[in-house]
Amino acid sequence: MARFFVDLTPLRQSRDFRLLFGGQLVSMLGSQLTLVAIPYQIYLATHSSVWVGLSSLVQFPFLISASLWGGALGDRFDRRRIMIICALASAILSVGLALNASSAQPSLIALFVVAALAAAATGFANPARSASIPRLVGPDLLVAAYSINQVVIQFATVLGPAVSGLLLAHVGISICYWLDAASFLAVVLASLALSPILPEGSAHRVSTLAAIGDGLRYVKGHVFAQCVYLVDLNAMIFGMPNALFPAMAVHYYHGGATTLGLLYSAPGAGALLGALTTGWVERITRRGRAVIVAVIVWGAAIALFGLWHSLPVGLGMLALAGWADVISAVLRNTILQSSITDEFRSRISSIQMAVVQGGPRLGNAEAGLVAGFAGTEVSVVSGGVLCIVGAVMLARWRREFWNLRAES
Repeated sequence: MARFFVDLTPLRQSRDFRLLFGGQLVSMLGSQLTLVAIPYQIYLATHSSVWVGLSSLVQFPFLISASLWGGALGDRFDRRRIMIICALASAILSVGLALNASSAQPSLIALFVVAALAAAATGFANPARSASIPRLVGPDLLVAAYSINQVVIQFATVLGPAVSGLLLAHVGISICYWLDAASFLAVVLASLALSPILPEGSAHRVSTLAAIGDGLRYVKGHVFAQCVYLVDLNAMIFGMPNALFPAMAVHYYHGGATTLGLLYSAPGAGALLGALTTGWVERITRRGRAVIVAVIVWGAAIALFGLWHSLPVGLGMLALAGWADVISAVLRNTILQSSITDEFRSRISSIQMAVVQGGPRLGNAEAGLVAGFAGTEVSVVSGGVLCIVGAVMLARWRREFWNLRAES
């Protein structure tokens, strides 16, 4: 049974990995409060899923450009220092969201702008954080380390939205932003205690734009990296209905903020269960094939979620989708980080982070726009079906990814 559960060896062996783990856990909990509060505040102001989706679309270019820039700098400077600076910037931006929400007439424009800047700060920091993990643990512990990383993320996505729903229902919107601002201090304190994480390689000898270009050319010649990005984009763009949760909470399930919190928490609940039981994932040899199958399960669960208007069934389907997603995420990160060199690690991680965090924003925009023209149910179901179709097409197009084995 022990081999069925997540391997905690990285936490036992690496002090710096424990620090990274603790700081990220607190910060992620705070960020999840804001993740629910922003679309809820926009929906209250506009009563439109289209506006909720557009808010994610506005954040997209900020996130992508900051991720690429942060990745280039992460291959030149101390990655620990980057995490500290970005955490302080994120705390200040969360204070701005709180002050706006507390005003007599909150500004929708200010909400869009500050949320976009917050996405940029997140995008800038994430490549350095992800690229640091292989430096803190040995190569034989990468699956375990990224599984633990997923435990942090998914625990936060379960508890954070549920708490946010309760706070929104009983306290108010601004408290979510204040708590998020405070949570970033944990990242600052944990990062200050880390040993310096200086990159290897020669990225420091070229300009930032040239370093970004080198990273993009590296990906152009790296089939497995391309497939990792494409399979995730396919799942997130077509199968990400989060922008529709505020409308579904009200019109499908006849609930309010508490129901909304449950919808946002459900994928994380399934993903947390998956992350805690990833011991068996280390024994998967056909990793590319497992990623494709996991994405197909995700798409099927999302489509079924859109077909049933029962809250227990809907939450169950979202949990199943989250379980499949975390299996895919652990394997995708392992495939990527075990097949690249440290010289490019932050830049490749920046593209990965742009995909992981940019894909859901594009997906929210797609879901909101389709719902605006064809209805909520059509948007959810069609997205799940297209996700399955995309995964099958990728498997047929890139047979080398479908046949990828662990020893490769």
